[in-house]
Amino acid sequence: MAEKKSGSFVQEKIIPLAGKLASSRHLIALRDGMTLAVPMIIIGSIFMIIAQFPIQAYLDFMAGIFGKNWATVLQYPTNASFHIMGLIAVIGISYNLAKSYKVDPISASIVSLGAFVLTIPLKTDKAGALWIPLTQFDSAGLFTAIIVGLFITDFYVWMVHKNWTIKMPDTVPPAVSNSFAALFPGMIVLLLVWLVRIGVEATPMQSIPNIISFFLADPLGHLSNTLPGALVAEFLISFLWIFGIHGANVVSGVMMPIWLTALNQNHAAFTAGKALPNIVTTSFFDNFVHMGGSGATIGLAFLLAFAAKSKELKTLGKLVAGPALFNINEPILFGLPIVMNYKMLVPFILTPLINVTTTYIGMATNLVARPMGVYIPWTTPPILSGFIATGHLSGAVMQLINIILDTLMYWYFFKSMDKDKLAEELGQTQEAAK
Repeated sequence: MAEKKSGSFVQEKIIPLAGKLASSRHLIALRDGMTLAVPMIIIGSIFMIIAQFPIQAYLDFMAGIFGKNWATVLQYPTNASFHIMGLIAVIGISYNLAKSYKVDPISASIVSLGAFVLTIPLKTDKAGALWIPLTQFDSAGLFTAIIVGLFITDFYVWMVHKNWTIKMPDTVPPAVSNSFAALFPGMIVLLLVWLVRIGVEATPMQSIPNIISFFLADPLGHLSNTLPGALVAEFLISFLWIFGIHGANVVSGVMMPIWLTALNQNHAAFTAGKALPNIVTTSFFDNFVHMGGSGATIGLAFLLAFAAKSKELKTLGKLVAGPALFNINEPILFGLPIVMNYKMLVPFILTPLINVTTTYIGMATNLVARPMGVYIPWTTPPILSGFIATGHLSGAVMQLINIILDTLMYWYFFKSMDKDKLAEELGQTQEAAK
């Protein structure tokens, strides 16, 4: 009876709530806005890999070719891409959120960008010239960018819906009309942010980024970079997928800024020759936990392809093995299926949790190199991605160990399903023979 009530609570309360969260305009805007930064981070990571490829002879060659340190020169594009993460985020989040309200997204994102820059404290050089620290545009300013992108855009949209705008005749080109429509709301936004900044500068915190870092970014960053934090995040991803909700989208929409910040901190430490501070980054989940996709189903895909005796599962295995190598597992999730199949709930949830635990312990004890700050596309096949992400052979070995463990975790449940399918097929064959 208690089990029935528990299942009813999940179906009636938890799942609808997760569904609403997944379809929330603000979460979608946050997810899509952050995604805009990914291509630039990948580009910067490619240059970083070329500059810091983990072979000593290559590094010595790069350090002295033509009398110039080409490892440093190759980092220019890396700096140009990693250090604009906050700028891309505030523009992307504001653009997508305003678009969801059917308000001119370009004008809204430009106003949000101005508000974001206004929050950043200026520096003065010896000549008296003002300048903005480049680090405030990267992961250090990411949480400020998120808050500005969401709340300032909402306020801007509210003013537009209240018609606090300058109306132009219909004959005026849309670009000009939208610019004038943004004039009054934009002025109000910048005025309010300016007043808030003046007030904050009179406090011991001194700046808006300092307040956001103290109350939000630092606590969340420390919490997420722990084994319990990583386990909770991964549990939610797998649990939501069981009910057909894209768990990775829901969880990463909230956690992606934290994981990208951790990745960028590792990148900065790596290029400076310092110890890497973070274990839990985007690379941690993409390359060491979700091998084969959510639920770490690469082992299950191999079992279906090479160990199944029933014709149905063997045929399915041939279809899913290829995509699984590139961490695409929708064919398994919906073809086996795993979604709404409570017989597969235990391995689907426990297997990635094992990956989280083994990888975290391996990296925490320095048996496995930590992600060095490059962003590897999540479709990169295992073994290769582990080596590139860490710049060390131990990363590839850790992936191989996890794949073996994943296969063993799915073995019992796979054999039980295969046995049932085979018996069903034999029964159908005997019926046909009669």
